[in-house]
Amino acid sequence: MALIPVTILTGFLGSGKTTLLKHILTEEHGKKIAVIENEFGEENIDNDILVQDNQENIVQMSNGCICCTIRGDLVEALNELWEQRKDKKISFDRVVIETTGVANPGPVAQTFFMDDDVADHYVLDAVVTLVDAKHGQQQLNEHEEAQRQVGFADQIFITKTDLVSPADVGALRNRLLHMNPRAPITGIFKGIVPLNAVLDLKGFNLNAKLDIDLHFLEQEDHDRANCGHDHNHDHHGHAGHIDRIQSFVFRSDKPFDHKKLEDFLGGILEVFGEKILRYKGVLYVKGSARKVVFQGVHQMMGSDLAGPWGVEPKQTRMVFIGIDLPKDTLLAGLEGCLVK
Repeated sequence: MALIPVTILTGFLGSGKTTLLKHILTEEHGKKIAVIENEFGEENIDNDILVQDNQENIVQMSNGCICCTIRGDLVEALNELWEQRKDKKISFDRVVIETTGVANPGPVAQTFFMDDDVADHYVLDAVVTLVDAKHGQQQLNEHEEAQRQVGFADQIFITKTDLVSPADVGALRNRLLHMNPRAPITGIFKGIVPLNAVLDLKGFNLNAKLDIDLHFLEQEDHDRANCGHDHNHDHHGHAGHIDRIQSFVFRSDKPFDHKKLEDFLGGILEVFGEKILRYKGVLYVKGSARKVVFQGVHQMMGSDLAGPWGVEPKQTRMVFIGIDLPKDTLLAGLEGCLVK
């Protein structure tokens, strides 16, 4: 039986998650979506679009979607949905989890790798993060949870862009892409988003595709030329604020020594695993005619062989997103794993 794809929808208080969810759930798309909603959210989706029996934990909607309000552990909610699906009491082919506005999405994401029952039935597709254009800069300054939500994202939507100037939107976008250069950043209006920008993003798939925002790399090259740093960029923030969550990219045309790299990555995940939120790479490894791909969340890393290099230049590209990471140390360590 195919695994059920899961999307985590996150964003700080007032970012517009519920508006986006309402758009998804009321569209005539023919998909059967189960929504797991935390009842401590700032707005309850049930009030407007569900016919609800207060005695029921799981409510069927008119268009075939369902809504489940968490009254306990996420694992229990997922297992309850699965059991009801198995017993043909309800039907759904994907799940969207709406986190509370102050939630760190990390533990939610880890659930899909750490719990065997959940991993047997569900697969994490992507983390989608909403950032409020009007209040986003202040929220990022004051709340590490807001920064974590950006760091974990596979897709970022900037909401309420009509309330601020294009220059303010541009400044926010620049800050976000330096925190997370691997997530596409899109402005949206009143929660109207194409479904294919939210669902089936395959953000956690092991593949040889590593999208890094080109503007980030251009800025990185500019920083390197002006301040003498290699592979790196300085802190980016707003009005003097330094973001604790930052990213860095490692690139090299030299091949890795597989054993050295394996030992090094194992060591840094053991020491810094809790501080590394997301990481992904397409690796050029000595002795392999095929690309090696890897990615992970905190200490949970997966790797695999991808397709052959073909005619394209062989080059390693890796991106790390984390909290207060010793970037110079990590970059030097990666350099030390290259074949001389």
